[in-house]
Formats: sequence, C-alpha cells, structure tokens
Amino acid sequence: MNLGEFCENEAKGVVQSLVLDREKGELVKASGRVEKKIGISEGKTIAALKSHSEAERRRRQRINAHLSTLRNLVPSSDKMDKAALLAEVVCQVKQLKETATDVSERFFIPLDSDEIKVEIIAENAIDGTCLYRASICCEYMPHLLSDLKETINSLHVNLVKSEISTLGSRVKNVFLFTNLIDGGRATIEAREIFLSSVRQAFSSILDKVSAFPEYSAYPNKRQRISCFDSSSLLF
Repeated sequence: MNLGEFCENEAKGVVQSLVLDREKGELVKASGRVEKKIGISEGKTIAALKSHSEAERRRRQRINAHLSTLRNLVPSSDKMDKAALLAEVVCQVKQLKETATDVSERFFIPLDSDEIKVEIIAENAIDGTCLYRASICCEYMPHLLSDLKETINSLHVNLVKSEISTLGSRVKNVFLFTNLIDGGRATIEAREIFLSSVRQAFSSILDKVSAFPEYSAYPNKRQRISCFDSSSLLF
C-alpha cells in the first residue's frame, strides 16, 4: 500500500495494516473501519493557543512601538539595547522631576496636589534665633486669607515676609517668620515642638479647604499665574 492509498483510506475513516497469515506464511492486508474522533477539549486547546499567540504578537508590537518612541525622545540612543534605553529614560525622568520641583519651589508655583511644608531655613549665629518658612498649597476658597492671618497671629511669630501665587483655582501661600518666644534659647526639642504646632495649625486650614471643594473661586478655563508680596496687605 502506497502513501496515497493510506491517506485516502484514512480520510474515509478506514485504517489498513499488514498482518501475518500463519497458514499462508505471508503478510496480508487487514482492514477495519474505525470512527475518526477529534476531541472537543483538543479543539478548545488549539483555539486558546491561537488566541494567546495573537495576543502575544500584539503585545510585542505595542512594546516595540513604545520603545521606538522612547528612542526618538532620548538623544544618541540608536545603539542602546532595551535595558540601557529604559535606564536612560528613568534617569532623565528623575532629572525632570527634580527640575520641576526646584522651579516650583523657587517661583512658588502652586502644584496640583495639596501640600504643607514647615522648615528651618536659616539660623542667626549671633543670637541663635531661627528663620522659619511655612507654605500651604491648596484650592482657593472664601476666607482662606483671613484664616491664614488668624493662624499666623495665633502662633505668636514675627512675620518677616509673605507671598501668594495663584494658578487657575490653585493658590500657594509662603510665610517667612521667626519665633517670638525663641529668643535664641530654645533647644532642638523645643524647636521641633514649635514646627509641629505650625504644621498642625496649617493642617487645620487644609482640612477646612478639603471639606468644602465647591468653594473653588476660579474656573479652569484660563490658567494664569500671579505672584505678589502680601506682607504689607494682610499682616
């Protein structure tokens, strides 16, 4: 039986084989019709493998497209492998983040997220008094400035300078002050307690702002930055 006959018979569901006829002492053809079965589970497995293969192909295409975009953004990256390219991208993103933070702090640009910072920025070597800086960034709401004024007055500080900047509905207030009860005699522990009390006072204002988001006074249609020194206006 040749290969063509075997394939034809197999397609018809007939399986033929050679068996030994003991009486004749020779090989003879033996045939028997069998029912050809294809398991349902086998069909599902094949379909699942095809689907997985197609999904994997699309995933690789997306990855390669994003890598190509990154190569266009990173200079001299043509000869970089994927690992080196991603490492360079991570490095540049960190640098950009640091630059953005530095710019926002230098020019007091309001950020998208609410933030409170309280820190010592200088110490007088002669009398030991410290210069403190406190800032709060949040959504603008009515009576925010009056609340800030009341808070500063309640802390018993000597206000040196205050600045306000706005961007859309966001506002950032920065205050420079010294502690009236410090007098250069405060210990490190006492200064930490003072910093904590200032931070808590500003947090109370931020909690009030967060509780009333509907009081945002500036629509987001026009984004305008304004900065001014408010020392002579408020305090």
